[in-house]
Amino acid sequence: MTLLALIRHGPTEWNITGLVQGSTDIPLNEAGAVEVAGWKLPKEFAEFRWLASPLKRAYQTASLLAGFEPDADERLVEMAWGDWEGRTLSDLREELGDLMVAWEAKGLDFHGPNGESPRDVQQRMAPLLQEIAAQQEPTIAVTHKGFIRAFYATAIDWDMVDKPPVKLLDGCVQLFKLDETGHPSVEKLNIQMTAK
Repeated sequence: MTLLALIRHGPTEWNITGLVQGSTDIPLNEAGAVEVAGWKLPKEFAEFRWLASPLKRAYQTASLLAGFEPDADERLVEMAWGDWEGRTLSDLREELGDLMVAWEAKGLDFHGPNGESPRDVQQRMAPLLQEIAAQQEPTIAVTHKGFIRAFYATAIDWDMVDKPPVKLLDGCVQLFKLDETGHPSVEKLNIQMTAK
């Protein structure tokens, strides 16, 4: 059993304005960097290895939290939203109407034009999880909301059609266990980070 802690990156300008980021490489905004600089991990994570998505917002968050530049792994990047990146969900719902409702009802298979589905993200993450499990080294990965939700769906066998049983909060650590095959299960969710 190997512990894997997931942390979502801090806020960006696109988060504040409600734009879908996906694979678009948006950095933390000034307020986001200040917010992350104020986070402090509980002592139980002091000896964990660090990984990060190479997208600026996640890599900056990881570097601020760890105090050094961690290893980057492409498999931790956000779910690509394709043609919908840079748009707001409210605009898309207004523009597409019932079509958007039908798309969103697909759960794990929902994706924008030329984008990824959560199921695609699960397939992308599987080899990484197997590698982490094989290394048997507790690990922190700083990543993205879509990645974390797809990971959580794997851990609890959630089809993503309805709301999750537990809302995953920003600015918290989501702690999971990986078995020897890399399959995750929930250890503890929404672990608060204390102010420095």
